[in-house]
Amino acid sequence: MIERATIERELRLLAELAPAGYFVGLHIRFASPLMTFQTYDSAWIDRYTSQAYAMRDPMTAWGFSTVGAARWSDIDIPDPFGIMVEAATYGLKYGVQVACGPIASRTIASVTRADREFTDSERDRAWSIIERMHDMTEPPESLTQAQVEALRLVAAGDRHAAAAAKLGISESALKARLTSARQRLMARTTAEAIQRAKDARLL
Repeated sequence: MIERATIERELRLLAELAPAGYFVGLHIRFASPLMTFQTYDSAWIDRYTSQAYAMRDPMTAWGFSTVGAARWSDIDIPDPFGIMVEAATYGLKYGVQVACGPIASRTIASVTRADREFTDSERDRAWSIIERMHDMTEPPESLTQAQVEALRLVAAGDRHAAAAAKLGISESALKARLTSARQRLMARTTAEAIQRAKDARLL
């Protein structure tokens, strides 16, 4: 089981590469990433979200059609909505796009800076970091029956005492099952674990 501290260490390495911010969408399945991390300026995040740019972003399109790492300036994809020009006004002038993993569980990431192009070495470092993050966050293929039962009852709205009673176990035993499910799914909360389990079709 990968520790969250290990993910945070990789994110710190990514932040060193990306003074203007980064975006990482890990294991995109059914159009939604299982985990997302980003450090872009909040004004750009708000603009990007409110305009639904994810559906029209040429860098995202590249990420779904290609596996590898490339500088934005080396990616020749039409941008009819001018998203990249607008991004530059928020300080995202230069970037590296990374995509890895199978199309059914694709990881897509961007690292950006405002002052200069990324070097080949920096591009390759971004690729290595994102590949490691993709591999270490691979969703489990299954949960134990005990974990599934506990998550399903809580997802259905049962409080811990009621869920424990339905399962014929103590409340502390139920909490232990929920804790193990959170750890397996790398979730901070039970609600997050339930969502990740649903996204991974484990519930």
